[in-house]
Amino acid sequence: MTKPSFEIEQDLHSRGYVRIAGVDEVGRGPLAGPVVAAAVILDPDNIPDGLNDSKKLTAKRRIALETALRGQAEIAMAEASVAEIDALNILRASHLAMERAVAALTPAPDFLLIDGNLVPSGLTIPSQAVVKGDGRSVSIAAASIIAKNWRDQVMVDLAQQHPGYGWEANAGYPTKMHREALRNLGVTPHHRRSFKPVHNILYQE
Repeated sequence: MTKPSFEIEQDLHSRGYVRIAGVDEVGRGPLAGPVVAAAVILDPDNIPDGLNDSKKLTAKRRIALETALRGQAEIAMAEASVAEIDALNILRASHLAMERAVAALTPAPDFLLIDGNLVPSGLTIPSQAVVKGDGRSVSIAAASIIAKNWRDQVMVDLAQQHPGYGWEANAGYPTKMHREALRNLGVTPHHRRSFKPVHNILYQE
């Protein structure tokens, strides 16, 4: 199994770019909660060992890596709300979260590595979309870890306000328990009404 590397960043450094940020989002698939993005600029001389796609790491490992990153990297986070997801659509909302995370880095990066196959339209900084980037670039992997940890904690907090949906374990994804709770307990203000399983419950005749 190949691990993400610093090769794409090194190539960009050789072309004169200095502040290269990896950008990733978490939370496009859930039925509830915001979509969260992070932008991370790694110190080339001080990259924590073990950075990888956040989905391939245990929660304990992700938290340890975030602690290391907070001491060694520049980090910014942002989100797009459920209302924005429903108003815009999930792709545009996830791009909005990415744009906000990038805007929160100061000074600004001079190049962006974006996870996925599209560069958000609101970004004016030179950028490259990297398909499956969290498995190829350590900068994007770092952003995926930061974004996932933050979003998981948001969902744990929301689970305390709305027990029964299992958000502390499923992070709002459409697990069997979550779908059954939607049918039995109904729709909360944190559910994405534009998503079919939620929409169908609200408008079942």
